[in-house]
Amino acid sequence: MTTPSTIVIGYVPSPVGEAALEAGLAEAAVRGDEVVILNSPRRRSTVDGELIDAAAADDLVARAAALGVTARVDHSDHGDDIVEAFTKVAAAASARLVVIGMRRRSPVGKLVTGSDAQRLLLDLDVPILAVKPAK
Repeated sequence: MTTPSTIVIGYVPSPVGEAALEAGLAEAAVRGDEVVILNSPRRRSTVDGELIDAAAADDLVARAAALGVTARVDHSDHGDDIVEAFTKVAAAASARLVVIGMRRRSPVGKLVTGSDAQRLLLDLDVPILAVKPAK
């Protein structure tokens, strides 16, 4: 029997995070993969609107289980560099795929502000599935 592969899903409680979660869980269910849901707070941040609590984490694990997917939530700090957090979690899990959500932004907005998603796409050494929420 082979060991299941792992998918790392970047999750924040938003339409972008939900899109990533749905796509990652669907992929895991089809391929029999396990899932690590990365909900990464800013280092030393006591209040972070993107950080989910234990009840929400349990809900995500239950949603995965309903699809036959084994999942856990990882709250690794990312400090100033989200790419580092994804790199560490993906390496520790021997991830075969990372799933991220992307916000819809104007070309000017992308040029002026850059994007964590773009940095992940360019810097991670793991295949990445980038999804957008439905309109």
